[in-house]
Amino acid sequence: MSGIKKTNAARLLDQAGISYELIPYEVDPDNLAASHVAESLGEDIRQVFKTIVLTGDRVKYFVCVVPGDKEINLKLAAQASGNKKCDTLPLKELQGLTGYIRGGCSPIGMKKLFPTYIDNSSFNYPFIFVSAGLRGLQLKISPQDLMAQVHATPADLTA
Repeated sequence: MSGIKKTNAARLLDQAGISYELIPYEVDPDNLAASHVAESLGEDIRQVFKTIVLTGDRVKYFVCVVPGDKEINLKLAAQASGNKKCDTLPLKELQGLTGYIRGGCSPIGMKKLFPTYIDNSSFNYPFIFVSAGLRGLQLKISPQDLMAQVHATPADLTA
């Protein structure tokens, strides 16, 4: 892969022997939305997944991976994670907790392995896209391989 810098997430996948592709795209710092990423990649928005870090009343921190065309349903996320209620992590805490910034947060390779939930819709596709750990770079990976790497639990996370 000439010219593409390997991220921590990619190195972890290499160590685990999991196949993936690193796909670069043009970053718009004013538009970090999944729709922009999907458009830049020329891919279906339903296959471009967002990584959302949440905080709950019972499980302090957890991660949800949801399709780019949907919003996370906090009630379903709480249910999946064993919380009564949850909310998204304040943006100012994201980098300190995960090592990643908004628009470049990968479910793979966070500072700590948090309980992770992947939306059931991911299994409708042979592969999905998630952040590779920096803005402008996506991982193309099978949902099953992603699930295995981060020990994720499948769940309904969007209404």
